[in-house]
Amino acid sequence: MNTTERLVDSIIKGIQDKKGSGIVVADVSGIDGTICKDFIICQGNSPQQVEAIAGSVSDYVRETMGEKPVNCVGLDNAVWVAMDYVDVLVHVFVPETRAYYDLEHLWEDAKLKQIPDIN
Repeated sequence: MNTTERLVDSIIKGIQDKKGSGIVVADVSGIDGTICKDFIICQGNSPQQVEAIAGSVSDYVRETMGEKPVNCVGLDNAVWVAMDYVDVLVHVFVPETRAYYDLEHLWEDAKLKQIPDIN
């Protein structure tokens, strides 16, 4: 397993730990002009849960990979938090904001992988 795959796995575990749902991994590595290899998109039911998911992702990645995000924006209102891990961008939304921006379909050439929700 390469470093990017390990990073994606750590991010997914962090999301699942706080019951994040609708996890989609968009592989954009084969698309010209992209700034990363993967987008990970998920949602929480409230701004509080979005903030908790972002914190959990940060903790999991720091503990397993020894890395911190290069940047993290959106925590002020926590309806869309974006975390930049260089090769992987993480987007944590509330449902309404996710539906509005529809990032999964922004990159229509990306390979999408749905991660099952944990109940």
